[in-house]
Amino acid sequence: MIDSTGNAGERDAIAAAMDGELRLMDPAVRVSAAEARDLLDPEFVEVGASGRRWTYEEMLAALPEMDGGAEDGPRYEPSGMRGVLLAPGLVHLTYETVIDGRRARRSSIWRAAGNEHGAGARWRLYHHQATPVP
Repeated sequence: MIDSTGNAGERDAIAAAMDGELRLMDPAVRVSAAEARDLLDPEFVEVGASGRRWTYEEMLAALPEMDGGAEDGPRYEPSGMRGVLLAPGLVHLTYETVIDGRRARRSSIWRAAGNEHGAGARWRLYHHQATPVP
């Protein structure tokens, strides 16, 4: 959900982050190092649902083999995605996913690459955390 009370620039930033988040759940993107590299910030860090800490290089290497990476396998089913612009060039997303019967609450911070914050800015995932939901 994008807050309709924000200005067009805020809505565009949130929409770009949401688009990137959804692309990272696409099996075709997960198996493509080039596409994943384009979406992950070089300073990317994730704390996964398992509690493991992942760095940029570790995630790029593991992503094709992780859940959601096979065209014919289970896929992430996101719901309730919401976004807020924290500051120019910084968006926070929250949502839940289900994959293969496992639920998780997720939080992602996306930042605009370089000094570009307006329309056409390149957004990359800077931090992600997943927490299992019993």
